[in-house]
Amino acid sequence: MARPDAPTSPSANAAQALRGRLDGAGLRVGVAFAPYDRAIVDPLLDGALAVLAEAGVAQDGRHVVEVPGAVELPLAARALIDAADVDAVVTLGAVVRGATDHYDYVCDMVARGVERVALDTGRPVAFGVLTSPTRELALARAGGEAGNKGAEAAEAAVRMADLLRRLPHG
Repeated sequence: MARPDAPTSPSANAAQALRGRLDGAGLRVGVAFAPYDRAIVDPLLDGALAVLAEAGVAQDGRHVVEVPGAVELPLAARALIDAADVDAVVTLGAVVRGATDHYDYVCDMVARGVERVALDTGRPVAFGVLTSPTRELALARAGGEAGNKGAEAAEAAVRMADLLRRLPHG
């Protein structure tokens, strides 16, 4: 039998959950991008920067760096956290499958690196790196019919940074 004060459904629990807001006031957010293909990456960057502005992240609170390739994104994210003391980082890029296994290695290195930076630093590092089998699918996710994954990554970064600053600290 359920306790009288227990939520009656899973959705009741969700309604009580502490959530990160799309509130970037006072946040410092880094954006690291790899310009593999400007037709893909520029819309991701534009989408991310638009979300940061809409969320209230001040112009001087946005730190944007360009790196040579996707593999360098985790190191750039770590440098932004260490040197610029950002509250969150958005990583943006595109890795499109080619004729060799290089795609698999790069995707794995970038995903594991981004995860490691987030876990090692305790700061959100949003993964806005497209890993697509074709250029057409990447374009669809860079502002095309499948949305803008750069904008989505920026939103996730702001929401997580807000959540972390609102969590009680022990």
